[in-house]
Amino acid sequence: MSSESIVIAAALVAFGLIILGVAFGSAIGDGIVASKAVEAIARQPEARPNIFTFLFLGVGVLEAFPVVSIGLAFYILLVVVNVPALLAHLK
Repeated sequence: MSSESIVIAAALVAFGLIILGVAFGSAIGDGIVASKAVEAIARQPEARPNIFTFLFLGVGVLEAFPVVSIGLAFYILLVVVNVPALLAHLK
């Protein structure tokens, strides 16, 4: 096993861990925000429009992090480690 193979394997494992963490974190965060919004609406139904505004604002902020993280993961994979060039070198 060459050193290029180890670098490619480590980059792919890191890429997978980043995507895994982002997916779980975003799903948990969305669930918490939605459950708290439902609880707040159950306590004060007259404040529903205001609660929905903050619900969508919170979910929007939570969904921005996965986009940034996926961009960072692809940057690491394609620019920092340069996996396509390493794969061409292995042939």
